[in-house]
Amino acid sequence: MPYSEFLDWMAYRRKRGSFNLGMRVERGTALLATILHNTNRKKDSQPVSFYHFAPYHEEPAISMEEAMEKWK
Repeated sequence: MPYSEFLDWMAYRRKRGSFNLGMRVERGTALLATILHNTNRKKDSQPVSFYHFAPYHEEPAISMEEAMEKWK
């Protein structure tokens, strides 16, 4: 495989995610579970994040501004 093709595949993977079928299925079911949970939750409870249902996906770090907003 030429280096230029390798770089194309890496760009595709960065944009579209892993090629692992199991990870893609986990991502889809976690997204579905998040949507269902957040639409059926009680009004006084906090919404959950996608990452609560996807244990093998890493949650991205938040910026300093987002952290300060959360801590208010």
